[in-house]
Amino acid sequence: MIHPHWNNYPPVNPMWHYVLGCIYIILGCLSFFGNGLVILLYLKNKFLRTPSNQLVLNLAISDFLMLMTQFPFFTYNCFSGGVWMFSETFCEIYAFFGAITGIASIWTLSFISYDRYNVIVKGVSGTPLTSGRATLFVLFSWIYAIAWSLPPFFGWGKYIPEGILDSCSFDYLTRDDNLRSYGISIFVFDFCVPLFTIVFSYISIVEAIFAHEAAMREQAKKMNVSNLRSNQDAQTQSAEVRIAKVACTNVALWVVCWTPYAAIVVQGLFFNQSPITPLVTMLPALLAKSSACYNPIVYAINHPKFRVALQKQMPWFCIHENTETSSSKSDTKSIETKEAKEDA
Repeated sequence: MIHPHWNNYPPVNPMWHYVLGCIYIILGCLSFFGNGLVILLYLKNKFLRTPSNQLVLNLAISDFLMLMTQFPFFTYNCFSGGVWMFSETFCEIYAFFGAITGIASIWTLSFISYDRYNVIVKGVSGTPLTSGRATLFVLFSWIYAIAWSLPPFFGWGKYIPEGILDSCSFDYLTRDDNLRSYGISIFVFDFCVPLFTIVFSYISIVEAIFAHEAAMREQAKKMNVSNLRSNQDAQTQSAEVRIAKVACTNVALWVVCWTPYAAIVVQGLFFNQSPITPLVTMLPALLAKSSACYNPIVYAINHPKFRVALQKQMPWFCIHENTETSSSKSDTKSIETKEAKEDA
């Protein structure tokens, strides 16, 4: 199963296996706790069950499954001599689940980006995201991910051990037409296309926000007033900008985490392969897996609705989100309506 390329390098220092094993244990625990928390908050708080948050839930599920299907076996290999300790079939299954969860995550982020673009850029002219459409987006992300992950089982592409041989991935080193065409297709349709969608969405969001703010300042200047907004309008705008910042940060982190691995794949497919050493390969792979850990942290800490839910369910987290609180049912209803509008 091992590609001849890896035989050109001596085994790495055993210390790296133990270091990477420990890091993966930490990532696995963070993913289990963070994504599990997002899933729990969604299930226990009705006001979180909006169409937009269906996408957030799907992202948490895919990230949760990413580490839960990867880190136990990778860690076991790291502490068992630094080689793949399981069968060839299990290597393929391991890589298969890694591919599914990674592709599902990026396409879920693409749909989250589209939703933010639709709300902030198009505004009232945009088509609201319904529960039915959100469900279709979720189904598409998983069906599409499975469709792109299955071909290596049927002869197009191949799953093999990579790097320091503790893990498996698709073959991006063999340059025959079959394997290279699969690698190119994965890179284009599962990295470049979603990345273009995300970048376009958030550039448009930033441009729309700046253009709107500039227009408001210009109009206020003509009217000799400091601000045209009422307090309620200012709070709504602040919420929109805050949510946009959260989503932009999330996507920027994803790009930072996955681009190095994509660069390794492109180099393996087209350029000089000698710099692709076992350790050089594993560090971008580790960075890519870390994407399953920061998503729930970003949403749980910065997303207003999840902060309210976190404050409600787990006050010992010391989250202090500004919100109207009252024991009356009418006040509770107004809070839920306000939160729903922020995602509409």
